[in-house]
Amino acid sequence: MTTSPSVRYNVIANFTGKAWAALFSLALVPVYIRLLGVEVYALLGILMSLTALLSLLDMGLSSALTRELSRLSAVPSSSRDTRDLVRTFETVYWSIGVLIGISVAALAPLLSKHWIRSSDIDHTIVEQVLILMAVSITVQWAGALYAGGLVGLQRQVELNILRSVMVLVQHGGALLVLFVVSRSIVAFFLWQAFVGLITTVALGVCLWKRMPSDTPAKFDVRLLLENRGYAMGVTGISIVTIFLTQLDKVVLSKMLTLEMFGYYMVAFNVSNALHNIVTPISTALLPKFTQLVALGDNDKLVKLYHQGCQLLSVLVLPISATLALFSKEVLSLWLPNSDASQNADKILTLLMVGTALNALMTLPYTLQLAHGWTKLAFYKNVIAVILLVPLMVWMVHRYQAVGAAWVWVILNTAYLLSEVPIMHRHLLKGEMVQWYKEDIIRPIVIVVSVGLLSRMIVPVDGPTFVIVLGLIAATGLSVTISALASSHLNVRILKIIPS
Repeated sequence: MTTSPSVRYNVIANFTGKAWAALFSLALVPVYIRLLGVEVYALLGILMSLTALLSLLDMGLSSALTRELSRLSAVPSSSRDTRDLVRTFETVYWSIGVLIGISVAALAPLLSKHWIRSSDIDHTIVEQVLILMAVSITVQWAGALYAGGLVGLQRQVELNILRSVMVLVQHGGALLVLFVVSRSIVAFFLWQAFVGLITTVALGVCLWKRMPSDTPAKFDVRLLLENRGYAMGVTGISIVTIFLTQLDKVVLSKMLTLEMFGYYMVAFNVSNALHNIVTPISTALLPKFTQLVALGDNDKLVKLYHQGCQLLSVLVLPISATLALFSKEVLSLWLPNSDASQNADKILTLLMVGTALNALMTLPYTLQLAHGWTKLAFYKNVIAVILLVPLMVWMVHRYQAVGAAWVWVILNTAYLLSEVPIMHRHLLKGEMVQWYKEDIIRPIVIVVSVGLLSRMIVPVDGPTFVIVLGLIAATGLSVTISALASSHLNVRILKIIPS
C-alpha cells in the first residue's frame, strides 16, 4: 500500500467535493422546477428519502470495510485478506442491491396509486418514475461500499475528484436531456439511473486498482463472520438515526399534497447543506481523536476537541443565522419565479435552527465513536423514536409542514441539553462548562446579535445586488467576530487540523 495522504489534504478535498456538489444541487433547483415543476422536485426528494431508508439494509458493511481496510493497510502480508474482504463484501452488497430494486419495482403500482398524491402528474407516469428509482437504487447501491473502501485506504482526494466529475456529468447531462432530447419526467429519471450506474462502476474500478494484485480475490464467509459484531453495532445506530431523520419525509409525503411536500423538500435541502461543512471536519478528526484516546494523551485530546467544536460553531452558526433570519429573501433570490418564498420561508427558518443545533452535536458524537462508546447514541435515539412518532403525526396533522420543522427543533434541543452532560461526565470530566460557555453559547450570542442587527439594516426591499451584498457582509461579520472571540482558534484555521 502507498503512503496515506495527510489529514489536511483529506479535509481540503472533502470540503471541495462537498462544496462542488452543493453548488450544483442548489444552483440547478430553480432550473429543474421551472422546466419540470415542483412536483418533479418532490419526486427527487422521495428518491433521496427512499435511498436513505433502504440504506439500513447496508447492515454496517460499508463502515466495516472502511475500518478493516484501514487496519489491514498497516498489517504486513495482508494482501490476500484485503482482496478477499473487498470481493466478499462486494458480492453481498450487489446481491442486496438487486433484491431491493426488484422489491421497489414490484411495489411501484401500489405506491403510485395509494401513497403519492399528485394533482398534475398521472399515476402511470409516477409508476414509471418509481420503477426508474428502483433501477437507480440498484445500480448505485454498491457505490457506497466502494466509497467506504477508498476512505479506508485514505484515498479521499481521489474519491472527491471522481465524485466531482460525476456531479458535473449528472447535472450537465440532465440539462442536455431536458433542453435537447425531451422534457419528459421519465427521460430525466432515466438519465439519473444511467449516471448512477457509471458512477458506481468508476468507484469500483478505482478501488480495485488500489488493491494488491499478487493474489486472486475470492468470496470468504469467514470475513463476514469476523466483522459481524462491529457491523451490527453500526447498523443498530443507523436504523434509529435514519428513522429519525427520514420520519418527517415519510409522514409528510403521505399527509401533504405532492406540491406542498416539494416546498418542504426545498427548505430541507437548503438546511441540509450545512452538513457539507460538518462532515469534512468530523471525518478528519475521528482518526485523530481515536489515536489520542489510544495513547491516553488527554491534554491534547481536550485541546483538539475544543478547537474542533469552536471551528464548527464559527463556520456553521453565522450561515445558519443568516438563512434563518432572511429565509423569505433567500428563497425569493434563489427561486424568483416560484411560490417557495411564501410557502417555505417559515419551514426554512425552523429547519435551519434545528440543523444548526444538530451540527453542534457532531463532534461530541465523534468523540464517543473514538472511545468505542455507542450505547449512548443508540439508546437516546431509541427513546427519541418512541416519543417522536406520535408527536410528528400530531404536529403535521395540526400544523402541516411547519409542525414537522418544529419537531426537528425540539429533537435537537433535547439532544443538546441531555446528551452533552452525559457524554462529558463519562469521557471529558470537567470540560462541559467550557463546551457550553465558550464553544456554543458565546458564538450563538455573537451571531444572533449580528444577525438581528443586520435584519434591521439590510434593505430587503432594495435591489437584488444590494440584498446579496448585505447578506454576505452580515455572514462575514459574524464569522470574523466569532473567530476572534474563540479561545482556541488561530488565524490560520487549517493549522488546528494536524497533518
